[in-house]
Amino acid sequence: MSEEVIVNSPPSAGPVKHEDLALLNQVAMLAPGDSHLEMCIQCGTCGGSCPSASAMDHTPRAIFAMLRAGMRDEVLKSNTPWMCVSCYYCTVRCPQDIHITDIMYTLKNMSLKSKMVQDSTASDFSRTFIRYVENYGRSFEIGLAGIQNVTHLRLATRLPNMAPMALGMLTKKGMSPFPPKRIKGMDGLKKILKRAKEMEAA
Repeated sequence: MSEEVIVNSPPSAGPVKHEDLALLNQVAMLAPGDSHLEMCIQCGTCGGSCPSASAMDHTPRAIFAMLRAGMRDEVLKSNTPWMCVSCYYCTVRCPQDIHITDIMYTLKNMSLKSKMVQDSTASDFSRTFIRYVENYGRSFEIGLAGIQNVTHLRLATRLPNMAPMALGMLTKKGMSPFPPKRIKGMDGLKKILKRAKEMEAA
């Protein structure tokens, strides 16, 4: 019989009754390198360090408890991985050296492949960003913000507040209204990205 899980689960996640390590092991296997995911001691340092924790429906600590309980749907529908800003602060501060940011990327990929993304705002942002990097080797801020606002946000209500900041950045050459020039060595970058996709598929 499975052992009882002795961790607290957030109310919205439902009760965590039994361990089911199949999901946790799958995520650990899919994460790059040795994620140390199984070493989580539920200390909460990750959530306490995260600048985006207030926007997450579950803290990373709670997500790891849910993984341990086999709560696949709840984890893959969570917005937590999508709120991660990849600052790596949680990873640096984790006393167990868990590669938390890499795990969040793994959960994003699993969520997309399982078609369980509840709100496509963040995933569409990621796709647009990646498309610019693949085409130019760098981001294009106005293009990225423009597509995101037109697609997902109420531009009419946000435009008056955004216009002064955008004008200031344009006049001070903080960003350009024109698509960026491709970086040098674009062919090399494309080979790296192609190889990375092949390794991920394998």
